[in-house]
Amino acid sequence: MSVGLIGLLDDIAAIAKVAAASLDDVAGQTAKAGAKAAGVVIDDAAVTPNYVIGFASKRELPIVGKIAVGSLRNKLLILLPIALLLGYFLPAAVTPLLMLGGAFLCYEGTEKVLEAAMPHDARHHEAQPQPIALNARSVEDKKVASAIKTDFILSAEIMAITLAAVPAGSIWTQALVLALVAIFITVGVYGVVALIVKADDVGLALARYDGASLVGGAIRLLGRALVRGMPVFLAVLSTIGTAAMIWVGGGIILHGIEQYGPPVVGHTVHAATEAAAHRLPSIAGTVGWAVEAAISGVIGLLVGAVAIPAVTYGLSPLWKRLKRSQPT
Repeated sequence: MSVGLIGLLDDIAAIAKVAAASLDDVAGQTAKAGAKAAGVVIDDAAVTPNYVIGFASKRELPIVGKIAVGSLRNKLLILLPIALLLGYFLPAAVTPLLMLGGAFLCYEGTEKVLEAAMPHDARHHEAQPQPIALNARSVEDKKVASAIKTDFILSAEIMAITLAAVPAGSIWTQALVLALVAIFITVGVYGVVALIVKADDVGLALARYDGASLVGGAIRLLGRALVRGMPVFLAVLSTIGTAAMIWVGGGIILHGIEQYGPPVVGHTVHAATEAAAHRLPSIAGTVGWAVEAAISGVIGLLVGAVAIPAVTYGLSPLWKRLKRSQPT
């Protein structure tokens, strides 16, 4: 074997090692960034099943599929380029935009709490649409469009959180991490949503199993449990999603305050988490996380409590006036 060929093989091996290291780095960054966005992902999974309620069983999976495609389009074709441009040209704008998104999550989550506590008073600031006759296709298209709009806000938060979690470096690495997070989260969220919305149909099929053996009885019992348990599961999932919105939004606001506000805020939070962890050293990590999450939740509720009247008496009337001033 010639010396030149040996050198070429050495170069190829070196390039392969660099590529493998780069892939490991991308995989690690993708996993970390995805974990950072977990709270928003939970809310996304909790919100989406509501958009298929009331439709025929055969339309549930197609509707979920349409929303998933719209979500992926939002992330890859709109939000990913915007995130890269911001990260490259205006990196200082990422945290303020994150905080705005966090405030929106706090607003939405706190409004859901208010709606649960006072269902007749919540959302009174929002214009109530007049009922109109729509065919089934129009209703479906309207629901899908509404779901994709809601997903856009949550996807924007996911991409912004991901961008903030990716270390500064090659724009191609950032793009690959953002794309992988977008794909994995979309597939994961809407795969779970598809399982959730079809679980009652599976339960009904199992409950009708006509086998006479002990196994057949167990299958029917499982089916009845699925049918009866899904409404409870959806209610619990909705509660978890609301809590996740408030916790994640409050956490984003808290980290922004730590970056731009007085240092005493961050020091106080870290002191509280360390004190709690010190009392229970065997589960120090869990306790520290729980304390910080609780503080973030309180901040989220406070921000939401301020945002609701601001929207009710400020932004909403202004928006209505702007709409009325537009020529018809």
